[in-house]
Amino acid sequence: MSARKERVTVMVDRDLLEAANQAVASGRASSLSAWVHAAMAERAAKERYLHGLAAAIASYEAEFGMITEAEMIAQQRKDRRTAIAVREPRKRPARRRVASG
Repeated sequence: MSARKERVTVMVDRDLLEAANQAVASGRASSLSAWVHAAMAERAAKERYLHGLAAAIASYEAEFGMITEAEMIAQQRKDRRTAIAVREPRKRPARRRVASG
């Protein structure tokens, strides 16, 4: 990104502006401009990623043919079978002490 900045005027939804101001007030952003800059940078990165993904799929399909719905369903099933679930460890209930008599 260029270090050169430009001033712009935009219209935003009131709830988004409030979220930005809360981020600044809580210290999660140094300024409204910084918050907007970060949001725009994230969106630009997402757009580049999606464009690259679309190009990769188009390249694959040009070489091997269209990816069918049946192939996607089969891959989804395989992914579910081979997935590793990561969960918080279960908390064991505290042992009850037996009163000695």
